[in-house]
Amino acid sequence: MKIILFSRSQLPHTAPALRELFAAINRYGFDYALNREFAEVVGRLLGIDIAPGDIYDEHIGEQPDHAVMVCYGGDGTLLEGIHRLGNRKIPVLGINAGHLGFLTGDHGGSFDEIFGEIAADNLSTEPRSMLQIEGDFPSEPHQHLALNEFAIQRYGSGMISVETYVDDQLVATYHGDGVILSTPTGSTAYSLSAGGPVVAPTCECFVISPLAPHNLTMRPIVIPDSSRVTFRVNTRHTEASISFDDRSYPITNGTTFTLRRAKRRIYLCVPHNISFYDTLRNKMMWGIDPRS
Repeated sequence: MKIILFSRSQLPHTAPALRELFAAINRYGFDYALNREFAEVVGRLLGIDIAPGDIYDEHIGEQPDHAVMVCYGGDGTLLEGIHRLGNRKIPVLGINAGHLGFLTGDHGGSFDEIFGEIAADNLSTEPRSMLQIEGDFPSEPHQHLALNEFAIQRYGSGMISVETYVDDQLVATYHGDGVILSTPTGSTAYSLSAGGPVVAPTCECFVISPLAPHNLTMRPIVIPDSSRVTFRVNTRHTEASISFDDRSYPITNGTTFTLRRAKRRIYLCVPHNISFYDTLRNKMMWGIDPRS
């Protein structure tokens, strides 16, 4: 089995943590590959020279059938890592090195225990739906996919207006800071901070959440993920941008975007005996008495 490691260079990596990581990988005899940015960090902190053939850049290239991508960092790291997979159905395991992570987790133990589970082929995976995005991009993106959400937002002092259609039926024109279309996976990300609902990741739906709407009766709406969603943007003499996962682009007045469920899915590794609801309680501290 091969481990496809991905991590960001800007994370506060330490030599002891990386030494433990590679000791566990070597203990179980895994082959491995690293993204170039992470390989440079490993070389600087551990003095390990990674062979050129074990380094990848924007895409992981050809890999064996039995491979697992391991993203070491936070949710943003995992989002960036999955876009280097291309269309390969390689399961993705996130190891949290940050603070609040719903996609990455501690998985109940040390690196040795985590890679022991991989070696024993004891991983459970959940398919996660993604968004396919088409529209008036100012420059062609590397990919038209998003795991978490697609957001249109103002980038200036004035408000913007976004006409929103579901299967060619007008839902609303959102006047305010913008609008978000979220997958169930992304419901605990930007959408949640905008007042959207928490959605169990296996639900077959999307969430439309307005950003600071000027009409206070506007609320998030849940729609089937078989829907086609169209946004038409009126920037109203201010600047605006779009963002999806970890990428953002400026847009101009009159741009239109159409989104639907992508054919491709991501297969996210989930720890045994830790459910989505366990994660919610732990990460959001539900049930903790604030008087204590």
